[in-house]
Amino acid sequence: MQRLDLKQLLSQKLSPQQIQFIKLLQIPTAELETRIKEEMEVNPALEEDEADEPEELERDDDDSDDSDDPDASLDNDENTLDEDFDDRGADQEMADEMPEPDLLPKDDGPVDSETAADNTDLDLSDYLNDDEIAGYKMQGDGPGEEEERDTPLADTSGSLMDSLMDQLHFADLDERQEAIGQQLIGSIDGDGYIRRDLSAIANDLAFSQNLEVTVAEIEAVLRVVQGFDPPGIAARDLPECLLLQLERRPQDENTVNAERILTDTFEEFSKKHYPRIQQKLDLEDDELKEAINVILKLNPKPGGSGPSGLGKTQYLMPDFILTNDNGIFNLTLNARNAPELRVSPAYTEMFRTYDKAAKKDQKMKEAVTFVKQKLDSAKWFIDAIRQRQNTLLRTMNAIVELQRDFFAEGDEGKLKPMILKDIAQRIGMDISTVSRVANSKSIQTEFGIYPLKYFFSEGIATDSGEDASSREVKSILKDLIGNENKERPLSDDKLEKMLNARGYNIARRTVAKYREQLNIPVARLRKEL
Repeated sequence: MQRLDLKQLLSQKLSPQQIQFIKLLQIPTAELETRIKEEMEVNPALEEDEADEPEELERDDDDSDDSDDPDASLDNDENTLDEDFDDRGADQEMADEMPEPDLLPKDDGPVDSETAADNTDLDLSDYLNDDEIAGYKMQGDGPGEEEERDTPLADTSGSLMDSLMDQLHFADLDERQEAIGQQLIGSIDGDGYIRRDLSAIANDLAFSQNLEVTVAEIEAVLRVVQGFDPPGIAARDLPECLLLQLERRPQDENTVNAERILTDTFEEFSKKHYPRIQQKLDLEDDELKEAINVILKLNPKPGGSGPSGLGKTQYLMPDFILTNDNGIFNLTLNARNAPELRVSPAYTEMFRTYDKAAKKDQKMKEAVTFVKQKLDSAKWFIDAIRQRQNTLLRTMNAIVELQRDFFAEGDEGKLKPMILKDIAQRIGMDISTVSRVANSKSIQTEFGIYPLKYFFSEGIATDSGEDASSREVKSILKDLIGNENKERPLSDDKLEKMLNARGYNIARRTVAKYREQLNIPVARLRKEL
């Protein structure tokens, strides 16, 4: 028998604005400009503040102390991040901090007549104040000419794909062979290899270009492409890549021995079983050493060499900039690529027109409702950017305070054990909030650029009873391996005993884990002649 019951449930849901703020918090500075441009495309009430309007900027600065200004300084809004913190989690915590607009942003479609009727008595005073259109300057903007900041740099370096295509056009090939060459070049991956079977490439030519070719024809054109620059390009595996590069070297005794090693004993070479190589090829110690040195100078990834690689060059843009002025740390946000934002004055003028109009018909009321939606959305987005900056600064300030010794000297051994919970307790936020801030962000110091995750590490017990950072242990481990005898590299057991002798209570499996995290191979693969 079916029954109908009524049940009341209390649940928490995030609004679209709150979800957008959470996403804003975790994106790095390099992606912030793109996010702002996307918002400006969908919201005409949000625009960049013009730098060539000194009178308006000066007026905005004078009005910045007004308590009703929604674009007030970060210092006036710091208390908003400390209020109403409970155990509901970081998402709901940040959601409570964000202002809720009266109306959610909508599409540019027609406005419902009933909705327009409900907004007949709009309070225009909130939108007619000059304070509301005050410019919003991103904290951390450095000095510089506007033209210098806005003019993009031309990319003068072509891609490897373009370079290979140019070389293909100059090769003495007919139309059929050139089509095969284009298909082969298009099959080259980021490392410069062709890892697809030639039979699969033949099928691609049949389906895409209606060109029936044999594997032998593809092999012939492949040899031509493998003669292009950079050396080793379009190889099908590592041995072939290295052999292609050796073919262009002077064919002396060392080169011939290197080719023999790669052809006949590549498996032993990859595992560094040098005695077996000597036994198979009948080489003396000096001959083996010279041949190995020739191989080690070759490029195993020709596709990623030089500025014309297949992949685009990735530039690391720091989110924070830390300077040390005689022991006084100055932390700023790097917001150079983020434009200055403000609410469009033209939309405020629309409200003035509506307020002065003698006849307020239905169409004008619908237009005012639409403008109000866009203004609410623009104000919220500007405030969300400001809240993002405030949260980032508070988190980074706590990290600098805990790791002051490291930032003062740049010594990795000065890093203290620190986890996300330590920072969350200092700033009064949830651990997931700190995790979002630390994700994909970095800081520029006098000693280089470091990702924020670099400063978080677990503790290792020492004989003195204190905890040492795992970063410190990794640094010592790296030094021990760097100074070892390469003919007899240290095993994990020996490294464990050496670290224990220095007072670090660490197990062998932990040594192996740290070694793998440092991308250091096992002792057998570190052996040199």
